[in-house]
Amino acid sequence: MQDASAVGESTVDQEPAPFTPGWYDHFRRSLGEGVCRQLGIYVIPDDLVLSVVIPVYNERKTLLDLIEHVRAVPIRKQIILVDDGSTDGTRDLLKTLDGQAHDDPHNAIHVVFHEKNQGKGAALRTGFHHATGQIVIIQDADLEYDPAEYPRLLQPIIEGKADVVYGSRFLGGYSHRVLYYWHYLGNKGLTMLSNCFTNLNLTDMETCYKVFRLEVLKDIAGRLKQDRFGFEPEITARVARRRYRIYELSISYSGRTYDQGKKIGWRDGFKALWCIIRYGLAD
Repeated sequence: MQDASAVGESTVDQEPAPFTPGWYDHFRRSLGEGVCRQLGIYVIPDDLVLSVVIPVYNERKTLLDLIEHVRAVPIRKQIILVDDGSTDGTRDLLKTLDGQAHDDPHNAIHVVFHEKNQGKGAALRTGFHHATGQIVIIQDADLEYDPAEYPRLLQPIIEGKADVVYGSRFLGGYSHRVLYYWHYLGNKGLTMLSNCFTNLNLTDMETCYKVFRLEVLKDIAGRLKQDRFGFEPEITARVARRRYRIYELSISYSGRTYDQGKKIGWRDGFKALWCIIRYGLAD
């Protein structure tokens, strides 16, 4: 009998694995192609590898839960964890994780350590350097964003429609935790100003969930300079200037408070403002 794991299909006695042809055909016959498309039901190629780049800084409380959520997504993944000089015991967790034998062929884990804190943008540049999957997604190490939404975010790229996908917290259609009004207003203002310089019509430039074809990152990663949260407007400007096809999809959001470890502050907002103007005017 043919090995089911080799072809991405289950045996006769089991339900087809998610996002395989048999699984899709079951829903297509009962729901129709149009409904399947709206629900994010489609086929993910067997040879696709998703590189998940996770910058980590003092996330001991949420890190292991987050990794389990990422592992649970039914896509072959390269999980790249970049510790950015954590001091709360996170590094010990990552060293233990890195030292364990991993027999799961669908979740290859790679851990990189920065000896001192450099910032989210610097950690992402390091992670991008190690990414080898055909598609790359950014994932924060807290639990604000839900990895279960990966398949929906990948769909425009897999179907050949997009080069880059942004997950928007503000498009509506998915739940989000109600928190800081001034943060919301700041995000909207920065996005609007960014749009003025890039001529895009994004609703959430500051979102964590940004998805790229690997070729896009190879094109721009070497040019990235911002070490902290200025990364968001910088990479948006660079992607827009090269006229890559950008899609935006709604996502859920479970924001956390400063007591729970939220790190971005008003200084980062002013730096983002400077970066919007700087990279909006010149490469």
